[in-house]
Amino acid sequence: MGNLTIIALTCLDPCLHTPMYFFLCNLAFLDISSTSVTLPKLLDIFLRKRQRISAVGCFTQVYFFLISVCEEFFLLTAMAYDRYVAICHPLHYTVIMNPRLCGLMVTCTWIFGFLFPATHTVLLSRFSYCGSNEINHFFCDLSALLKLSCSSTSAIEFITYIMGGFAALPCFIATLTSYVYIISTILRIHSAEGRCKAFSTCSSHLTVVIIFCGTIMCLYARPTTMQSMHQNKLFALLYTALVPMMNPLIYSLKNREVKEALRGVFVFNRKEFS
Repeated sequence: MGNLTIIALTCLDPCLHTPMYFFLCNLAFLDISSTSVTLPKLLDIFLRKRQRISAVGCFTQVYFFLISVCEEFFLLTAMAYDRYVAICHPLHYTVIMNPRLCGLMVTCTWIFGFLFPATHTVLLSRFSYCGSNEINHFFCDLSALLKLSCSSTSAIEFITYIMGGFAALPCFIATLTSYVYIISTILRIHSAEGRCKAFSTCSSHLTVVIIFCGTIMCLYARPTTMQSMHQNKLFALLYTALVPMMNPLIYSLKNREVKEALRGVFVFNRKEFS
């Protein structure tokens, strides 16, 4: 409901038709999509006690879950660049962050997000699975399936680290670099009010980046020998349920424009009904 509210407000309020809210609207849609990959099946298991999933359904779930992880890395990086331009180059913001560039960034984000996990899914589908077919997880997670496989998992683990080095790490470094410039620019602002206003425009995004990167690094960046399924399930639950729920709360509670847009919608509806 929180993510749907952000999408609706962005579409209804002309004041929110800016690059920042364009990216935020895509993030809200991504959060809805990512929870739709895992939680409906989990609810089906709890409510109807049907603890089964087909092989095709399992590999499909892995693929779309990995898509959501890749998409969020790329999208948060694009949002970090948007905040960098807004804080460090405010006079050129509308020229640099034009609709064409924003559309291109989001399009590339979705294309690469769909392409990167394809290799993992193909390799998983070709592995041999023997012994117990019981997945020690609440959804078809990559780590849980690797533990079930009789085949050598070194290739897919190597690809995971390679993709992390070519995709996740550059995104993390780009985001970190953007915020180094942002914070240094904010500290050079003379007035305390100006510093608070500038920091408030990027604090929400920084909070989301810290929560997301922290959970994903704990989930996938640790060596296999240091991982336990109990910890993996805990971190996966944080990412699949808590992060998508927290994102709209973080942006709405810390964002004056969202509050004003929400207040304006309620006032308009009251006038319509009266």
